[in-house]
Amino acid sequence: MSYDVVIKGGTVYDGTGSPGVVADVAIAGDTIAKIGNLDEADVAEAGTVIDATGNAVSPGFINMLSHSYMSILSDGRSLADLKQGVTTQFMGEGWSMGPVTDDNKSRLAEAFGGELPWQSLREYLLYAEKKGVTQNVCSLIGATTLRILGSGYEDRPMTPAELDRVKGLVEDEMADGAMGIGSALIYPPGCYAPTDELIEFAKVAGKYSGKYFSHLRSEGDEWEESIDELLRISREGQLAAEVWHLKAAGKHNWSKMDKVLDTLEAARSAGEPISADIYPYTAGGTGMAACVPPRYVGGGADKLRERLADPATRKEIHTAISTEINKGWENLYLASGGGSGVFMAGGRAADPANEAAVAEAKALTGRTLEDYANSIGRDPVDTMLDLIEKGIGVGCMYFIIDEDNIQKAVKRPWISVGSDSASQALPEGEKSPGHPRTYGTFARFLGHYCRDLGLASLSEGIHRMSGLPASTLQLDKRGQLQPGWFADVVVFDPDEFVDTATYENSHSYAVGMNHVFVNGTQVLRDGEHSGSFSGRALSGPGRR
Repeated sequence: MSYDVVIKGGTVYDGTGSPGVVADVAIAGDTIAKIGNLDEADVAEAGTVIDATGNAVSPGFINMLSHSYMSILSDGRSLADLKQGVTTQFMGEGWSMGPVTDDNKSRLAEAFGGELPWQSLREYLLYAEKKGVTQNVCSLIGATTLRILGSGYEDRPMTPAELDRVKGLVEDEMADGAMGIGSALIYPPGCYAPTDELIEFAKVAGKYSGKYFSHLRSEGDEWEESIDELLRISREGQLAAEVWHLKAAGKHNWSKMDKVLDTLEAARSAGEPISADIYPYTAGGTGMAACVPPRYVGGGADKLRERLADPATRKEIHTAISTEINKGWENLYLASGGGSGVFMAGGRAADPANEAAVAEAKALTGRTLEDYANSIGRDPVDTMLDLIEKGIGVGCMYFIIDEDNIQKAVKRPWISVGSDSASQALPEGEKSPGHPRTYGTFARFLGHYCRDLGLASLSEGIHRMSGLPASTLQLDKRGQLQPGWFADVVVFDPDEFVDTATYENSHSYAVGMNHVFVNGTQVLRDGEHSGSFSGRALSGPGRR
């Protein structure tokens, strides 16, 4: 038969963890047609021939935590992920782009920048596919989105009627291809959801072989209890569950890592479908407002600002941030060691016409909270609360993770990889600091931790970013190089594949990824985007 593409002479890693073998890979249409030694006549007749001698040829990588909801619509190239070999992006941490009702339409429309041309999560994914995306896309239903649709931003359980209505939305989305439920339980209003509410959603998703993924209720002071909550949701919901970005947050919690890993291992040994993923960096990243105790955020951002305007309530919030440990919420400020461990990667004024706020947002960018507070003669916590009250949104990096714990996670063969970031191209003009995980997660995992430190073999590292996550998500004929499977294929130099982004210079692409095919179409050629957009909207098993 004739082939559209032949990748010749590379070392083929099939995504199962088996050692690589030198072989040719032939692609016909969107499918892998043959793996082996091809006749010269077959090679000569192929439309495209790539000499992969000295390179690794493997399944494309799967980003197990992407936040590219809007970035793929504004720039479908997704270069930060593409230049690392990512061929599938998986989304839905708390928020999702559907279902859309009157309760959340205005917020989504504002983020989209106009009228929403979709109503359901499936319609959003198909819209992205039609608009043109480089990678495959799929998503969970966000539990935070569901909570807003049920009880708004209030700190209360849903009523039985609200819960029944929202479960109906879950049923519709699961039947239409959603991958399951994704929660983010340190952020309001998602954190207001009681465990029983999440179990009810999980039961519906479980009927469709969906999954439950969670940013746990605590990754620090109550980490072990939060692991127990995830296990309970998995058991009672009768569905597989994964811990997103597994980490022990805060130096005083680092010693818990071994016990948590053992707990998860014990569950797996007992046959429970439990897994986890990591990003290989010592800093987490989220907004500054996440430092405020959730009990003061009920009702949303406007209510929080009202509370900060009241001197007595503001003093309570200040005291809580400055002192509270083991009080049922995640104190990121103290977990970072105070203001010196909070790096302000970028600020944005809610009102662009407010020149003073715009100037302050620019002045704080690229500095630690402590350094900026000292420069204006202000207490770090007061500075934080001032910024929140003024409506200046600040993206922060919190240095809360132990390097030794990262290495322990890398050694576990059931832990996969996610960037916890939106894929993007290098920004033009002046560049605000960002998190290096945006550009380097997969190259760093495979290059630094597997190759350089020797914590896992190349074949195992590839499996952890391809076959393993594809199996977890039950993606149809993806994650392995097998004849008859979809041709999501990458070709890279295993000795040169490396991350270049740092905390000081975060906007820098990984290098060493040479060619990428998505559904048989070449989307990265010699390290550059080819101009093709062959990504597809993928469905969970409930739609098949």
